[in-house]
Amino acid sequence: MNHKLKTFLFKSLTLLPNKVDDYFYHKIQMFFDKTTLEDRLKSVESTYLRLNAILDKLEIDLKDRTVFEFGSGWFPAMPYFFKYKFKTRNVMTFDINEHFQRKTVLELNAIFSKKYDCNIKDQANNKYGLPKGIEYFPNYNIVTQDIPVVDVVFSRYVLSHMKEIDVIGFHNKIINQFKKGTYVIHFISPSDLRQHNDNTISQQEFLKYSKLEWENIRTKFDYHNRLRLPQFLEIFNTCGFELVHLEYESTKVGSKQYDLFKKVNLHEDYIKYSTEELTAGNILVILKS
Repeated sequence: MNHKLKTFLFKSLTLLPNKVDDYFYHKIQMFFDKTTLEDRLKSVESTYLRLNAILDKLEIDLKDRTVFEFGSGWFPAMPYFFKYKFKTRNVMTFDINEHFQRKTVLELNAIFSKKYDCNIKDQANNKYGLPKGIEYFPNYNIVTQDIPVVDVVFSRYVLSHMKEIDVIGFHNKIINQFKKGTYVIHFISPSDLRQHNDNTISQQEFLKYSKLEWENIRTKFDYHNRLRLPQFLEIFNTCGFELVHLEYESTKVGSKQYDLFKKVNLHEDYIKYSTEELTAGNILVILKS
């Protein structure tokens, strides 16, 4: 879908009453998303495999630890990898919305059990069909509400969709409330969401706008704070975290994405950063409090 049409569609949805707009947004998402549950699980599996390789290298063992995930998404894929592959004791997953559906979770239980040779038993009294050791907290704001003190904090492609002030506030909360030595793991994708369905524009297309211009374009359905890698690192450092591991990919010279990026007339807010910093994506950062 052309990014301008997509923006128009999202802006139209925001004119509807609250809850009604969310309902139609979900319906539209389901209509355009033709991937199967197996396809989506495979995508999350790549996150698990990447993280597993790094944790092995760093000699960090998650066995019997408690994990706090924020940004649960549509189904509990990463919590299952944490519980059944990393052997964590408990996973608590939080989301500002409520996306889990019992039918989907029960289907996931069967697929995951068969694919990864484990026996997932849903709890009969669990609303979502989740197994013991995985708890779901929907409609929960981790910035304004209390959060559990755990061993590991995890997010997968969530930080870019929080307000900058909330990213700062949340990490300050971890530093102030959690015990020393808590690990914080983030996968970050700081690219323009509009490009995901329109390959005619750059993954950094939105860097040409001023703050005011971008506020007039984006909606709650495609919110993006546009923070660049150096800005994220500055936040983590200012909050008091130790940087344990960092890896990312930048656009390669000569690639189609590089050529598209070079056509972007950067706003003055971003010209101080290098091409590598501006195009850094697929970021994995591991912090320690």
